[in-house]
Amino acid sequence: MDQERLRQIVKSLNAMFYDRHDEIEALIIALLSRQHILFIGPSGTGKSALSSMIGKIVEGSHFFQHLLTRFSTPDEVFGPLSLKELEQGIYQRNTNGMLPEADFAFIDEIFKANSAILNALLTLINERIYYNNGQPIISPLKTLIASSNEYIEEGEGLEALYDRFLLRYDVQYIREQETFLAMLKDDSSQQVPTITLDELYLYQKQVELVHIPDAIFSSLATIRKELINIGIRPSDRRFKQSLSLLRAKAYLNGRMKVKRDDLILLTNVLWEKVEERDQITKIIYEVVDDSVDTFIERISPKFETLIMDIEHSMMENSIAAKESVGDLLLQGKSLYLEVQELTIKMPNRQELIELKNNMHKRLLDMTKQVIGF
Repeated sequence: MDQERLRQIVKSLNAMFYDRHDEIEALIIALLSRQHILFIGPSGTGKSALSSMIGKIVEGSHFFQHLLTRFSTPDEVFGPLSLKELEQGIYQRNTNGMLPEADFAFIDEIFKANSAILNALLTLINERIYYNNGQPIISPLKTLIASSNEYIEEGEGLEALYDRFLLRYDVQYIREQETFLAMLKDDSSQQVPTITLDELYLYQKQVELVHIPDAIFSSLATIRKELINIGIRPSDRRFKQSLSLLRAKAYLNGRMKVKRDDLILLTNVLWEKVEERDQITKIIYEVVDDSVDTFIERISPKFETLIMDIEHSMMENSIAAKESVGDLLLQGKSLYLEVQELTIKMPNRQELIELKNNMHKRLLDMTKQVIGF
């Protein structure tokens, strides 16, 4: 499927909501990866209006929206008790049109959830299951968007709910004066393209096919190590789940392969406390800009291509092919020497050592084959 429709949706939303580029991209990424997203910030920043667009973008979907208060009851979210069943002592809710039967949902002021709502909400968000009178019901919920005007505080018992949101965005008022003036003067209406549930499903299946190179896994391990060194330790589960986000970001940008630049998305994934954000952002940008990673990303594909060309030439079994194999081997050895030189300069970079050893072994094996060619 062509991702152009998705990019048109992003473009239309950006024309409608000023200074919300990151949040809009995140919203579409959440849809593509079936993850949940949390917007935190003051009232009047467009959190509710933007989140509500999901119900309009995906045609044929059931969208549930609700504002929680301290006095909200489970009836408002999960449906009222069936009086007929209650007369027989059966504690069962009528979930028709409520959150358990929604494809997408927006819960405003989610941290106002009381204990009567919290436990059912946790299971529904994490496992997509709602227990009605003790019976598990599979929910079609794909993505839940939540918002809050404030962060949680320790001891409120909301840590588990907070952890359910893989994407977390701090949404503030429009920053640039020119953008603010443009928003004031804009009285146009935007027509946002739509997709169907079936089309979204196909997009999601394609996202699952996006390739994550070994260099990206190494970068994630580096980020984790650097965070641990400064006392910040996101869960292993959060790192694992973030892979779906990286795939979705690459796909949205028209690629079937994750790049290091995609890792910047994790600046809105790995932090738990507000004070951690700047430190995590700094480490992620340092890894993204890492010259060693850039070097490996340049060398590895070249070397793989050379090996494939050598194997192809050997299959031809001609004089020209033999001459070509010799030239290709020299090019391979030249690349190996580049890696060896950088490894000498940076002996503590394990990924360089592994690349050097791998290239050396494969060149030796290939040379042995060529001798008998």
